[in-house]
Amino acid sequence: MAEPGSRRPLWMVAVLLPAAAAALWGAARLPWGTAVRSRPGTGVTTSVDVPGGDFAPELVPLAVFALAAVAGVLAVSGTWRRVVGVVLVPAGAVPVWTGLFRHTDTDAFGGRALAVLGGVLLLAAAVALVWRGHRMPRLGGRYRSPGAAKETARGEQDLWQALSEGEDPTVADR
Repeated sequence: MAEPGSRRPLWMVAVLLPAAAAALWGAARLPWGTAVRSRPGTGVTTSVDVPGGDFAPELVPLAVFALAAVAGVLAVSGTWRRVVGVVLVPAGAVPVWTGLFRHTDTDAFGGRALAVLGGVLLLAAAVALVWRGHRMPRLGGRYRSPGAAKETARGEQDLWQALSEGEDPTVADR
């Protein structure tokens, strides 16, 4: 059974991962710099914004990965949650590194800051999973079918007693 304080990290992870996905997706849409483009044969040049998705194409797949990690975290339990956390560490480090160290000629702060924020949120979720993931409750972990609950309630002695009385303990009560 889960410890009383183990629910908070699960909800924290369930909020951090979608927030990281939103931040990474937003960073891919915001401009990270400008590019000068010329029209062939006209001599006309224009300056256009370069979105983060063009400059750092890994941002959108990492956003999708963060959303998939939500389902993974809710579906697995125990050591597998720690494995998900370990996998999230490099996934969170990539946008942090990209936002801090990859530069263009004209840097736009908003997109980079959002990429770093998304990476930090992924890293925070990873730390929570590695640290407390094995103690977090599993999705549907409390639910027990009526038959399973009845079977658990009956001890071995009850089963033998039922057989002695001529009752078949494997048949469900109607």
